[in-house]
Amino acid sequence: MEEFAALVDALVFMRSRNGKLALIADYLRQTPDPDRGWALAGLTGELDFPAVKAGTVRKLMAERVDPALWSLSRDFVGDTAETASLLWPDPSGEVAPPPTVSEAVELLQGMTRASVMEELPRLFDRLSPEARYALIKLATGGMRMGVSARLAKLAFAQAFDVTVEDVEEYWHALSPPFAELFAWAAQGADPPDTANMPLFRPFMLAHPLEEEELDLQHYVAEWKWDGIRVQLAHAGGETRLYSRSGDDITGSFPEMADALRIPAVLDGELLVRGSHQGGEEGGAASFNALQQRLGRKTVPKKMLAELPAFVRLYDVLLLDGEDLRESPWHQRREQLETLMQRLPEDRFDISQMVPADDFAQLARLREGARDDSIEGLMLKRRDAPYVAGRKTGLWYKWKRDPLLVDCVLMYAQRGNGKRSSFYSDYTFGCWDGDPDEGADLLPVGKAYSGFTDEELKLLDRHVRQNTVNRFGPVRETDKSLVFEVAFDSVHLSKRHKSGLAMRFPRIHRIRWDKPAHEADRIHALRDLIRD
Repeated sequence: MEEFAALVDALVFMRSRNGKLALIADYLRQTPDPDRGWALAGLTGELDFPAVKAGTVRKLMAERVDPALWSLSRDFVGDTAETASLLWPDPSGEVAPPPTVSEAVELLQGMTRASVMEELPRLFDRLSPEARYALIKLATGGMRMGVSARLAKLAFAQAFDVTVEDVEEYWHALSPPFAELFAWAAQGADPPDTANMPLFRPFMLAHPLEEEELDLQHYVAEWKWDGIRVQLAHAGGETRLYSRSGDDITGSFPEMADALRIPAVLDGELLVRGSHQGGEEGGAASFNALQQRLGRKTVPKKMLAELPAFVRLYDVLLLDGEDLRESPWHQRREQLETLMQRLPEDRFDISQMVPADDFAQLARLREGARDDSIEGLMLKRRDAPYVAGRKTGLWYKWKRDPLLVDCVLMYAQRGNGKRSSFYSDYTFGCWDGDPDEGADLLPVGKAYSGFTDEELKLLDRHVRQNTVNRFGPVRETDKSLVFEVAFDSVHLSKRHKSGLAMRFPRIHRIRWDKPAHEADRIHALRDLIRD
């Protein structure tokens, strides 16, 4: 466990992507099975310990540390795991030696809600503050240290000189601690047997289109839809629905599991229907409608009826036992169009091409597309194979320009990880009328991106020097600083006091020069809602 703690500590302070890759790769090469497999599962969010949550840790601390000291320390440090690991009292008697990662995982898995308050303290007592911090992060799934699942898989591939595409293909067929995966990559064993399994395949991704124009003789355009990118896989009599990151989301959309009964792997955009939610009759509703169904383990019958899911298909990877990924796009498109005749119309349609005589006309079509369900355009090379990851020159995404609005900073909260000492999460609002006549600010969004490290320091100083109230970890600031906020769309929302919710808000500019009373009014946002 101490070696894993050293890895976690190094990753927290390592800013370089290549540095993180090297740290994880070295750990995987030097650590024996099954510790390295459990560590890898922890880094990629593959572990779940139902009895151990952040609230469990807070409850344990409340029994051992003065509440005022805990509150002040947690607010200053900005991270529950770090605060608890440092404040945990020294054990009073003899304790067992530190556990291995495997032993720690076994103990965590064996804890129940009834036993955790007795068993977790005994485990904490065996650890140094650094290892205790790593354990809490492992147990609560809070590994925020700039390591995505993709980065960990790249590190695995780098450690054992295999391709990340192969790693991702086998990954979803296996469970932690991935003994077969390490046997194949590190010891030269046969690849894991994944035949007749509805597995996730790595997505082909697109590069942003910058200033260049593309020759439409070589590229085809289609709309980029504003749902979530998914993959449907049917094999061995079973259908699974995967998100872009490879998470199994079949349970949230059970109707899609029943829709595909053909041996195939399909790539598309998950959407919901409903003209009352901002989409065309029988077509795609806004992302706000889809969001109501995301993350649910069970879906009420009423929601299944009112917000039925369907997939707008982009591509076909495998069909009837044949791998089509090496075929050029235009051949896969023909196969997909033919396949549509075998699929239920209420669960599938196909993303249509966008005809244009030249690039200038295509640009005009893109700018005119303000439907809630459209993010912009995709440009795909006609002869491109389906290649995992981003390959230059094959697929481009050409998003429509973001919407912009001037908002006033209202509240700030510390971030996590390397930002735990900075107020980096900002809630902002627009005026509900004329501020000179006493109008209030109503919150319309929250953002924690779009600014540089130097700007973050200035913003943090502004928050500290202009705090007018505190609500636990949240600071209320005076209403003096204006953000120019970029966002993709805005929707009605019952969850927010303003009645509005932004889609993908981010800070476009910090308007140090603009008086707060000149920020935008709520009605400016309401006017952007597409009915």
